[in-house]
Amino acid sequence: MDTSDEPTAEPTAEPTAQAPDERDARIAELDDRWRRAAADLDNVRKRTARELALVRDVERARAASVFLPVVDGLTDAVVYAKQVNDPLGEGMESIREQAVAALERLDYPRIDGVGVPFDPRIHEVVSVVESGDLPPQTVVAVARLGFGTPERLLRPAGVVVTPARE
Repeated sequence: MDTSDEPTAEPTAEPTAQAPDERDARIAELDDRWRRAAADLDNVRKRTARELALVRDVERARAASVFLPVVDGLTDAVVYAKQVNDPLGEGMESIREQAVAALERLDYPRIDGVGVPFDPRIHEVVSVVESGDLPPQTVVAVARLGFGTPERLLRPAGVVVTPARE
């Protein structure tokens, strides 16, 4: 047993000379691994961006849905104020329009078209009325505002339509 205080030297690894074919194969393997890692990273970035967009859309819908009862309540108040000739109706109408504009800024445009064909993707029938001068399944009135697009619907518009022909 050696009791000297000198550290023992580790054997040094001599660089081995690789044949050119082995070196090229190793370079090709490392290049392939690097390209695969770069592609995996790109895929992770894309997947993360998609997931983030989905989470943003869900949260935007949650935030926008909070405004729906406010818009409905203000709409009812405006209708009542107009019936009783209350001058506060104009102020409430202004506030309601601000709430609707906030929903539009959240990418949920108002659905309130009258005289347009019924579209089951954005409309919900609440009543059917006869109207001889309009084509079948035409929106005659909007009973409840809807918000969104066919691709991203927050709430369908409640509409009154003409009956379908048989």
